[in-house]
Amino acid sequence: MEPRSQRLFLALILIQAAHSIEEYVFRLYEVLAPARIISGLVSSNLAVGFAAVNAGLILFGFWCYFARVRKGHRSGTSWAWFWTILEASNGAGHLLLAAGRGGYFPGAASAPLLLGCAGWLGVTIARAQSPDQIPR
Repeated sequence: MEPRSQRLFLALILIQAAHSIEEYVFRLYEVLAPARIISGLVSSNLAVGFAAVNAGLILFGFWCYFARVRKGHRSGTSWAWFWTILEASNGAGHLLLAAGRGGYFPGAASAPLLLGCAGWLGVTIARAQSPDQIPR
């Protein structure tokens, strides 16, 4: 994996961390049923459960970066694609929920950063995989 893609992957995980903080501060776990259900599986205190799940997600992202992407492990590109799709979907989902609500929805402020970084990462990975196929 190219150094630029590695840096973009780390940036994506850091943006997800900021996104998780935004979701926590604005209590996504109170307004989105899937977040409420998953948080409730971890703790009867939804705020604690939500924080724990998101901390686990971020730790998993850092593991993917340090153990796979940065080290150039053969699965690094697959993990980067997984996170690219996950975070692009996450960002798009928050923007759609905000549009449907006609205003702010928890996580919508950082969603464009997730979407943009995931898109940029996807382009850099795709270019590295088939440099003759994609114009620079």
